[in-house]
Amino acid sequence: MSRFREVFSTAHVVLPIVHVSTHDQAARNVQIARDAGANGAFLISHGSVSDSDLLDIYLGIADENKGFWLGVNCLGWGAEELFTRAAGRVAGAWIDDALIDESQPDQPTAARIVEVQKSVGWNGLYFGGVAFKYQRPVRDLASAGRNAVPYMDVVTTSGPGTGKAAAPEKIRTIKQAIGDKPLAIASGVTPENVPDYLPWADCFLVATGISYTFDELDPDRVRDLVQVVRSWPH
Repeated sequence: MSRFREVFSTAHVVLPIVHVSTHDQAARNVQIARDAGANGAFLISHGSVSDSDLLDIYLGIADENKGFWLGVNCLGWGAEELFTRAAGRVAGAWIDDALIDESQPDQPTAARIVEVQKSVGWNGLYFGGVAFKYQRPVRDLASAGRNAVPYMDVVTTSGPGTGKAAAPEKIRTIKQAIGDKPLAIASGVTPENVPDYLPWADCFLVATGISYTFDELDPDRVRDLVQVVRSWPH
């Protein structure tokens, strides 16, 4: 069983994204996710707080929400810094670019991230960006997916931009390449289009499609997304 499946027992996993501005704002939105039945949430720094402040806010909210899974995406830190600072304190980390090269059989940069994780005692889930928005274009999705499998817990991809849906064919291609490895989508998912992805994706990291402002989740939309995902026949 994968580490992802050891943590999450549902067939599909819903992780709302909270764009953090203050502790109270983040705590309020985490509670919305929790009340809606989401599996957890990601806290992300998007200009309103520094990565150091985000980590401090994360630690406070995690302490207030014991038993509810929380991850972070510190946009200003590279992988080595994030895993060094977060090891032993954070349940999960998401990095937009996992540095996978689809054109080469060996992945020395991705392997270096794994070595850093081992050296600092990292034991959380690693969501690694592959063919991700605003990163280098990937020419061979299947090869990128296959090459990523040994280096992360959850292969994480996206549509072409924030709030923009991924082509279902892209999700199918990556999932067929990675097999049982968990696959997450991190842009453009809504309660209306999530059925397009449920046959292929295992996890949904969602903000725009379930929010009514940039940093405020819409409780009704979050609940709708969770209900659609949970009702999928499997």
